[in-house]
Amino acid sequence: MMRIIAGTARGRRIFSVPKTMPVKPISSRIRQSVFDMLRPRIPAAIFLDLFSGTGAVGLEALSRGAMKVVFVEREPVCLKNINRNLDHLGFKDKAQILKADILKGTAWLSAFSQGEGYDIIYIAPPYRDQKNRPLTYTGPVLRSVAEGGLCAPAGIIAAQHHIKEEYDIPKNITLIRRLKYGDTIVSVFKPLPQNDKNAV
Repeated sequence: MMRIIAGTARGRRIFSVPKTMPVKPISSRIRQSVFDMLRPRIPAAIFLDLFSGTGAVGLEALSRGAMKVVFVEREPVCLKNINRNLDHLGFKDKAQILKADILKGTAWLSAFSQGEGYDIIYIAPPYRDQKNRPLTYTGPVLRSVAEGGLCAPAGIIAAQHHIKEEYDIPKNITLIRRLKYGDTIVSVFKPLPQNDKNAV
């Protein structure tokens, strides 16, 4: 059973989706570590949760003081579950749920950021398909997010991916940190200043 780790909803249950679905909920260990890193940035942040799944990441952000979380997911069962969790935790007025296939583009999401972009963007695509074949979604989505200018100038992008997944880092962002948890990596990026975007 998943629970909120810290904040106003600390200890409260997060409802999950059926285990038959190709959704791997973020572990409490990874969520704790990631949010320890994000802690100074969370209060009043505009947070974008891509491939939301159970919604655990965005819900944790709301509990810790995020101003708004935009959840983006394509699976109807996941969308229904996120809505249930928002109702259960009393966060519905601070959230927006969008049904979309992120692999088809993300530029349109700028309209929901309430300003110059999102303060924190969390990307957590599935590692494998239903036949257990490895997926490589991180690169295309990271490129779409970076080139679409979705991240605020002082914001960060965190991408959770399998340790063996390889991808190119877009030229207009730079890697600032990598966190390793078994076979999972969380790579953290920040936008380059405007005059540095052509740097190698």
